[in-house]
Amino acid sequence: MTTTDGLNTVNVKKRDFLKWILSGGLVAFVGSVLYPVLAYLKPPSQSEVEVSSVKVGKLTDIPKDSGQIVKFGSKPVILIRTVAGDLRAFSATCTHLDCTVQYRKDFGAIWCACHNGKYDLMGHNISGPPPRPLNEYRVVVQGEEVFVSKNT
Repeated sequence: MTTTDGLNTVNVKKRDFLKWILSGGLVAFVGSVLYPVLAYLKPPSQSEVEVSSVKVGKLTDIPKDSGQIVKFGSKPVILIRTVAGDLRAFSATCTHLDCTVQYRKDFGAIWCACHNGKYDLMGHNISGPPPRPLNEYRVVVQGEEVFVSKNT
């Protein structure tokens, strides 16, 4: 409200100034309360554990013509034992949409259930949408123990 009276103009300017100051103080107060709460609710970022080799178990515990998922750090690895007894390991993450793959004895292949993608026992994509082969890991047998490690 502005009138020709100079006194009312000063009151209106003071009132607007006070509104701005109080609004800014209220916003700063709400921000100073919400920020710590939101920072507390956000989980801390953790670096991924670097693993170079994992012990799977005894060779006699892994049946022929089977596959099993092994935890390799924070990533899954699939360990395949063929009918002939050969051991192979690949990343258990499908190269299409990062679904976990599994060994299907009836297909004789590694299979991704998300979009029916298939890989042969050498890790090569043979059907479905996967764009590239699975990453291969190295399998080492020391005595009776089986280890899976990264390919160098």
